[in-house]
Amino acid sequence: MRCIGIFGGTFNPIHLGHLRLAEELATDLNFAEVCFIPSANPPHKSSPSVSAQQRAEMVSLSIQANPKFKLDTLELERNGASYTIDTLKIFREKLGVSTSICLIMGSDAFARLDSWHEWQTLIDYCHIVLVPRPNAKVTTLSAILEDFLNVHYTENQADLSDHAAGFITMQTTTALDISSTQIRSQLAANKSIRYLVPENLLEYINQHHFYTSHDH
Repeated sequence: MRCIGIFGGTFNPIHLGHLRLAEELATDLNFAEVCFIPSANPPHKSSPSVSAQQRAEMVSLSIQANPKFKLDTLELERNGASYTIDTLKIFREKLGVSTSICLIMGSDAFARLDSWHEWQTLIDYCHIVLVPRPNAKVTTLSAILEDFLNVHYTENQADLSDHAAGFITMQTTTALDISSTQIRSQLAANKSIRYLVPENLLEYINQHHFYTSHDH
């Protein structure tokens, strides 16, 4: 079965940590493609200073050299909060049941999954690939999430390609300890972010003076 990865996030801005993670998962789990989906109105975060359209443009520039990486702006075209479940339903409708959809999720986000909209039904539409975040504090899961994880957990990669949805697996990747927060503070302090983001993105950010102290 063809497998695709879905990688959602604020991407404010996207950086080499995101790209390396997607590359390793694509290789290790044999993804035909990885769709990067910038969230328009992340329900759990305050609105970023850079517009959603500009964040999408930054993703587009960063992934253009990789034929497996795709930008999907469907969350930017929808009104209201961006709920992952709605995005998954659209993907499933578009791809049918013969494609395995793997939702890439940081283990820190998984620890809060039970606060997500219709979280229990996510697994009907996709597999969840959990990736430990570099230096993240160990989070304990609530009993309800612990059960959810145990019921769906697999270490067998074949499960992901034999089924369209329904499994949760854990994947370790090279943890590049880069964060969008760190990049924004470097820029606000007029420090270089070279080698934290792709070269062409660096030019774009500098050209538009994103995240600098006079960015209002």
